[in-house]
Amino acid sequence: QVQLVESGGGLVQAGGSLRLSCAASGRTFSNGWFRQAPGKEREFVAAIDWSGVSTRYVDSVRGRFTISRDNAKNTVSLEMNNLKPEDTAVYYCAASRAIALQVRAVEYDRWGQGTQVTVSS
Repeated sequence: QVQLVESGGGLVQAGGSLRLSCAASGRTFSNGWFRQAPGKEREFVAAIDWSGVSTRYVDSVRGRFTISRDNAKNTVSLEMNNLKPEDTAVYYCAASRAIALQVRAVEYDRWGQGTQVTVSS
């Protein structure tokens, strides 16, 4: 079975950068990053297929965030640049059994415990 562990969260000022990493054990197919702010629904952020060729982003982060993977190391990363206060949330790494890229949370059946990202204004 797949086990996911996120790392790299922290406190940064607006305009700063962070790189989140997700270490996976067991076989995975496609992966995604989601986030959830207090009192809000869990939101799709970015996704990547197994090959790493196809990616997709929510409009609010496109051009600022980059998702990538290293299948040799079984890791998925999310590079976040030009961070904004509205990016503040708990970020979750997720794994799908599908090979193709997925954007709905319901399509993912394995989740990490989350890592806190806080952006000060």
